[in-house]
Amino acid sequence: MTEALLDNEPLVRMGCFLFMLIGVALWEVAAPRRHTIISRWLRWPNNLGIVALNSIVVRLIFPTAAIGIAALAESRGWGLFNIIALPTWVAITASVVLFDFAIYLQHLLFHAVPVLWRFHRMHHADLEFDVTTGSRFHTVEILLSMGIKFLVVVTLGAPVVAVLIFEVLLNATSMFNHGNVRISSRLDRKMRLFIVTPDMHRVHHSIRPEETNSNFGFNFPWWDRFLGTYRAQPAADHENMTIGIERFRTQRDLWLDRMLVQPLLGDANAHPIHRNT
Repeated sequence: MTEALLDNEPLVRMGCFLFMLIGVALWEVAAPRRHTIISRWLRWPNNLGIVALNSIVVRLIFPTAAIGIAALAESRGWGLFNIIALPTWVAITASVVLFDFAIYLQHLLFHAVPVLWRFHRMHHADLEFDVTTGSRFHTVEILLSMGIKFLVVVTLGAPVVAVLIFEVLLNATSMFNHGNVRISSRLDRKMRLFIVTPDMHRVHHSIRPEETNSNFGFNFPWWDRFLGTYRAQPAADHENMTIGIERFRTQRDLWLDRMLVQPLLGDANAHPIHRNT
């Protein structure tokens, strides 16, 4: 089974990526949450361009990806769940939940440390908020995230299938919760008890630092609620809130070449958590 997962992992992830990208994009057309000003013809080629670049770089530097590290840890008996005998379903469920908590903590770290914020702010510098924003991350951040992910995988000794489930889940929910899609407020309140919704995560992309410093979760909303970083709604309503950060406000900043050099520009200390305290 492990060999089959390793062989088919790229196809599974690509299939899920395309399914969610197309599905959420169609939803955005049918029921948009916000009126968009900047054309998709400008933003999408650049946002998807960084996705393509990141995919190539990651495969070149980390050819086995996280699922390969999980298989290695399993064969060597490394990590908590390879030492403690647990039912497979318990190890898988616990791994997925703990992975999500690790991603929440990593997200906090990238907002708190100036040099890390330099790379992460590219994600926040998108002037609109839609499905492609969910994959718009600087290449260096992606590489650092992979290193952190490998460390968590080895520490937990997570089952290979748990790693694949989480990788697919993280990719899918990131596109979903960045979607410019309309969900009724009643349904949204119920959904965000179990999953991060677009209205919940959109607050995190506000230009207001105190809102940028909230709602760090990607999959599960519980960490924000338990650790005091949850904010239900933006100060302005969702239709009128300003997306992005103050430093990069021109359409030229949305081009791929500008995205890649953004970490070199501006003050490293002008990051949200310190500006907000």
